[in-house]
Amino acid sequence: MTFGKNLITFNTIVRKEIVRFTRIWPQTLLPSIITMALYFVIFGKFIGSQIGDINNITYMQFIVPGLIMMPVITNSYSNVVSSFFSSKFQRSVEELLVSPTPDYLIILGYICGGVIRGIIVGIGVSITSLLFEPLTIHSPGFVVLYITLTSVLFSLAGFMNAVLAKKFDDISIIPAFVLTPLTYLGGIFYSINLLPPFWKTLSRFNPILYMVNGFRYGLLGISDVNIFFGVGISLFFIAALFLSNLYLLKKGVGLKR
Repeated sequence: MTFGKNLITFNTIVRKEIVRFTRIWPQTLLPSIITMALYFVIFGKFIGSQIGDINNITYMQFIVPGLIMMPVITNSYSNVVSSFFSSKFQRSVEELLVSPTPDYLIILGYICGGVIRGIIVGIGVSITSLLFEPLTIHSPGFVVLYITLTSVLFSLAGFMNAVLAKKFDDISIIPAFVLTPLTYLGGIFYSINLLPPFWKTLSRFNPILYMVNGFRYGLLGISDVNIFFGVGISLFFIAALFLSNLYLLKKGVGLKR
Protein backbone atom coordinates (compact mmCIF):
# COMPACT_ATOMS: atom_id res chain seq x y z
CA MET A 1 0.00 0.00 0.00
CA THR A 2 1.16 3.52 -0.77
CA PHE A 3 1.63 6.18 1.89
CA GLY A 4 -1.60 7.91 0.83
CA LYS A 5 -3.62 4.71 1.13
CA ASN A 6 -2.05 3.94 4.49
CA LEU A 7 -2.98 7.41 5.71
CA ILE A 8 -6.59 6.95 4.59
CA THR A 9 -6.75 3.58 6.37
CA PHE A 10 -5.25 5.05 9.54
CA ASN A 11 -7.67 7.99 9.52
CA THR A 12 -10.60 5.62 9.01
CA ILE A 13 -9.68 3.47 12.02
CA VAL A 14 -9.11 6.52 14.22
CA ARG A 15 -12.35 8.17 13.11
CA LYS A 16 -14.27 4.95 13.80
CA GLU A 17 -12.81 4.81 17.31
CA ILE A 18 -13.63 8.45 18.05
CA VAL A 19 -17.19 8.09 16.78
CA ARG A 20 -17.61 4.90 18.82
CA PHE A 21 -16.88 6.49 22.22
CA THR A 22 -18.28 9.97 21.52
CA ARG A 23 -21.61 8.55 20.36
CA ILE A 24 -22.19 7.15 23.86
CA TRP A 25 -20.28 9.82 25.78
CA PRO A 26 -22.56 9.61 28.86
CA GLN A 27 -21.24 6.05 29.29
CA THR A 28 -17.64 6.50 28.15
CA LEU A 29 -16.59 10.01 29.23
CA LEU A 30 -18.94 11.29 31.92
CA PRO A 31 -18.65 8.50 34.57
CA SER A 32 -14.90 9.02 35.07
CA ILE A 33 -15.36 12.76 35.55
CA ILE A 34 -18.14 12.24 38.10
CA THR A 35 -16.13 9.59 39.95
CA MET A 36 -13.07 11.83 40.18
CA ALA A 37 -15.25 14.69 41.44
CA LEU A 38 -16.31 12.39 44.30
CA TYR A 39 -12.65 11.62 44.99
CA PHE A 40 -11.93 15.33 45.19
CA VAL A 41 -14.74 15.80 47.69
CA ILE A 42 -14.05 12.74 49.86
CA PHE A 43 -10.27 12.54 49.82
CA GLY A 44 -9.47 16.17 49.13
CA LYS A 45 -11.99 18.08 51.23
CA PHE A 46 -13.10 15.69 53.96
CA ILE A 47 -10.02 13.53 54.58
CA GLY A 48 -7.50 16.02 53.24
CA SER A 49 -8.58 18.65 55.76
CA GLN A 50 -7.43 16.30 58.52
CA ILE A 51 -4.04 15.65 56.91
CA GLY A 52 -1.10 18.02 57.03
CA ASP A 53 0.93 19.28 54.12
CA ILE A 54 2.97 16.88 51.99
CA ASN A 55 6.24 18.21 50.53
CA ASN A 56 5.15 21.72 51.57
CA ILE A 57 1.89 21.64 49.62
CA THR A 58 -1.66 20.92 50.73
CA TYR A 59 -2.99 17.38 50.50
CA MET A 60 -5.57 18.47 47.94
CA GLN A 61 -2.86 19.90 45.68
CA PHE A 62 -0.82 16.74 46.13
CA ILE A 63 -3.52 14.31 44.95
CA VAL A 64 -4.79 16.37 41.99
CA PRO A 65 -2.15 15.08 39.50
CA GLY A 66 -2.80 11.46 40.47
CA LEU A 67 -6.57 11.87 40.23
CA ILE A 68 -6.13 13.26 36.72
CA MET A 69 -3.86 10.39 35.68
CA MET A 70 -6.15 7.69 37.10
CA PRO A 71 -8.96 8.10 34.52
CA VAL A 72 -6.40 8.64 31.76
CA ILE A 73 -4.98 5.18 32.51
CA THR A 74 -8.32 3.40 32.84
CA ASN A 75 -9.97 5.06 29.82
CA SER A 76 -7.01 4.55 27.49
CA TYR A 77 -6.91 0.89 28.47
CA SER A 78 -10.64 0.19 28.44
CA ASN A 79 -11.28 1.96 25.13
CA VAL A 80 -8.86 -0.25 23.20
CA VAL A 81 -9.57 -3.53 24.95
CA SER A 82 -13.34 -3.20 24.58
CA SER A 83 -13.24 -1.96 21.00
CA PHE A 84 -10.82 -4.52 19.58
CA PHE A 85 -12.33 -7.45 21.47
CA SER A 86 -15.81 -6.46 20.28
CA SER A 87 -14.47 -6.51 16.72
CA LYS A 88 -13.07 -9.98 17.38
CA PHE A 89 -16.33 -11.19 18.89
CA GLN A 90 -18.40 -9.85 16.00
CA ARG A 91 -15.78 -11.14 13.50
CA SER A 92 -15.64 -7.73 11.84
CA VAL A 93 -11.91 -7.54 12.57
CA GLU A 94 -11.34 -10.35 10.07
CA GLU A 95 -12.17 -7.97 7.22
CA LEU A 96 -9.41 -5.66 8.44
CA LEU A 97 -6.92 -8.49 8.92
CA VAL A 98 -7.36 -9.91 5.40
CA SER A 99 -7.01 -6.47 3.85
CA PRO A 100 -3.56 -5.19 2.79
CA THR A 101 -3.48 -2.94 5.87
CA PRO A 102 -0.12 -3.37 7.65
CA ASP A 103 -0.34 -4.79 11.16
CA TYR A 104 1.51 -1.83 12.65
CA LEU A 105 -1.10 0.52 11.16
CA ILE A 106 -3.94 -1.43 12.79
CA ILE A 107 -2.20 -1.12 16.16
CA LEU A 108 -1.50 2.60 15.71
CA GLY A 109 -5.11 3.30 14.70
CA TYR A 110 -6.60 1.64 17.78
CA ILE A 111 -3.94 3.13 20.07
CA CYS A 112 -4.62 6.62 18.75
CA GLY A 113 -8.31 6.19 19.57
CA GLY A 114 -7.45 5.14 23.13
CA VAL A 115 -5.05 8.06 23.55
CA ILE A 116 -7.64 10.58 22.38
CA ARG A 117 -10.26 9.24 24.78
CA GLY A 118 -7.78 9.20 27.67
CA ILE A 119 -6.68 12.78 27.03
CA ILE A 120 -10.26 14.04 26.63
CA VAL A 121 -11.19 12.53 30.00
CA GLY A 122 -7.97 13.93 31.51
CA ILE A 123 -8.91 17.41 30.32
CA GLY A 124 -12.44 16.98 31.73
CA VAL A 125 -11.10 15.92 35.13
CA SER A 126 -8.60 18.81 35.08
CA ILE A 127 -11.45 21.28 34.51
CA THR A 128 -13.43 19.61 37.31
CA SER A 129 -10.46 19.96 39.67
CA LEU A 130 -10.65 23.73 39.26
CA LEU A 131 -13.86 23.64 41.31
CA PHE A 132 -11.82 22.40 44.28
CA GLU A 133 -8.26 23.65 43.82
CA PRO A 134 -6.50 26.14 41.49
CA LEU A 135 -4.50 24.22 38.89
CA THR A 136 -0.88 25.25 38.47
CA ILE A 137 1.45 24.10 35.70
CA HIS A 138 5.14 23.99 36.56
CA SER A 139 6.36 22.46 33.29
CA PRO A 140 3.88 22.22 30.36
CA GLY A 141 6.33 20.04 28.45
CA PHE A 142 6.39 17.33 31.10
CA VAL A 143 2.61 17.53 31.50
CA VAL A 144 2.08 16.80 27.80
CA LEU A 145 4.91 14.24 27.68
CA TYR A 146 3.74 12.14 30.61
CA ILE A 147 0.03 12.19 29.82
CA THR A 148 0.83 11.13 26.24
CA LEU A 149 3.29 8.39 27.22
CA THR A 150 0.88 7.04 29.83
CA SER A 151 -2.12 6.91 27.52
CA VAL A 152 -0.06 5.28 24.75
CA LEU A 153 1.36 2.66 27.11
CA PHE A 154 -1.98 1.60 28.55
CA SER A 155 -3.67 1.68 25.15
CA LEU A 156 -1.04 -0.84 24.01
CA ALA A 157 -1.65 -2.92 27.14
CA GLY A 158 -5.38 -2.89 26.40
CA PHE A 159 -4.72 -4.01 22.83
CA MET A 160 -2.69 -6.99 24.05
CA ASN A 161 -5.43 -7.93 26.52
CA ALA A 162 -8.00 -7.80 23.71
CA VAL A 163 -5.89 -9.98 21.40
CA LEU A 164 -5.30 -12.64 24.04
CA ALA A 165 -8.82 -12.60 25.53
CA LYS A 166 -11.08 -15.50 24.60
CA LYS A 167 -14.29 -14.32 26.28
CA PHE A 168 -15.72 -11.10 27.68
CA ASP A 169 -14.74 -12.05 31.23
CA ASP A 170 -11.09 -12.06 30.17
CA ILE A 171 -11.08 -8.35 29.42
CA SER A 172 -12.05 -7.49 32.99
CA ILE A 173 -9.50 -9.68 34.82
CA ILE A 174 -6.44 -7.50 34.15
CA PRO A 175 -8.14 -4.18 35.06
CA ALA A 176 -9.61 -5.66 38.25
CA PHE A 177 -6.66 -7.65 39.58
CA VAL A 178 -3.63 -5.88 38.10
CA LEU A 179 -4.42 -2.38 36.87
CA THR A 180 -6.52 -1.19 39.82
CA PRO A 181 -4.10 -2.35 42.57
CA LEU A 182 -1.08 -0.88 40.75
CA THR A 183 -2.94 2.40 40.26
CA TYR A 184 -3.94 2.76 43.91
CA LEU A 185 -0.42 1.79 45.00
CA GLY A 186 1.16 4.21 42.52
CA GLY A 187 1.57 7.13 44.90
CA ILE A 188 -1.66 8.90 44.02
CA PHE A 189 -2.82 9.41 47.61
CA TYR A 190 0.53 9.38 49.41
CA SER A 191 4.23 10.07 49.04
CA ILE A 192 6.41 6.96 49.04
CA ASN A 193 8.81 8.87 51.31
CA LEU A 194 6.28 8.25 54.08
CA LEU A 195 6.54 4.46 53.66
CA PRO A 196 8.84 2.11 55.61
CA PRO A 197 12.07 1.21 53.73
CA PHE A 198 10.80 -2.21 52.54
CA TRP A 199 7.54 -0.87 51.06
CA LYS A 200 9.30 2.18 49.67
CA THR A 201 11.72 -0.08 47.77
CA LEU A 202 8.90 -2.35 46.61
CA SER A 203 6.90 0.62 45.34
CA ARG A 204 9.72 1.51 42.96
CA PHE A 205 8.91 -1.60 40.92
CA ASN A 206 5.47 -0.15 40.11
CA PRO A 207 5.68 1.62 36.71
CA ILE A 208 2.58 3.69 37.48
CA LEU A 209 4.48 5.34 40.33
CA TYR A 210 6.84 6.96 37.82
CA MET A 211 4.03 8.13 35.56
CA VAL A 212 2.05 9.70 38.40
CA ASN A 213 5.14 11.40 39.82
CA GLY A 214 6.27 12.59 36.41
CA PHE A 215 2.90 14.19 35.83
CA ARG A 216 2.96 15.60 39.36
CA TYR A 217 6.31 17.20 38.58
CA GLY A 218 4.82 18.77 35.46
CA LEU A 219 2.03 20.37 37.51
CA LEU A 220 3.64 21.05 40.89
CA GLY A 221 7.39 20.75 40.37
CA ILE A 222 7.81 17.92 42.91
CA SER A 223 8.46 14.21 42.48
CA ASP A 224 9.42 11.25 44.66
CA VAL A 225 11.39 9.64 41.81
CA ASN A 226 13.69 10.65 38.97
CA ILE A 227 11.43 12.05 36.25
CA PHE A 228 13.86 11.22 33.43
CA PHE A 229 14.07 7.64 34.63
CA GLY A 230 10.28 7.60 34.46
CA VAL A 231 10.40 8.67 30.80
CA GLY A 232 12.87 5.87 30.10
CA ILE A 233 10.67 3.25 31.79
CA SER A 234 7.61 4.44 29.88
CA LEU A 235 9.42 4.29 26.54
CA PHE A 236 10.78 0.82 27.37
CA PHE A 237 7.32 -0.59 28.12
CA ILE A 238 5.82 1.14 25.08
CA ALA A 239 8.44 -0.41 22.80
CA ALA A 240 8.05 -3.84 24.41
CA LEU A 241 4.26 -3.82 24.18
CA PHE A 242 4.21 -2.51 20.61
CA LEU A 243 6.62 -5.20 19.39
CA SER A 244 4.70 -7.87 21.31
CA ASN A 245 1.40 -6.77 19.78
CA LEU A 246 3.00 -6.71 16.36
CA TYR A 247 4.20 -10.28 16.86
CA LEU A 248 0.77 -11.45 18.08
CA LEU A 249 -0.97 -9.96 15.06
CA LYS A 250 1.59 -11.42 12.67
CA LYS A 251 1.18 -14.89 14.16
CA GLY A 252 -2.59 -14.53 14.40
CA VAL A 253 -2.63 -15.41 18.10
CA GLY A 254 -6.21 -15.30 19.32
CA LEU A 255 -7.37 -14.25 15.85
CA LYS A 256 -8.78 -15.98 12.80
CA ARG A 257 -7.41 -14.90 9.49
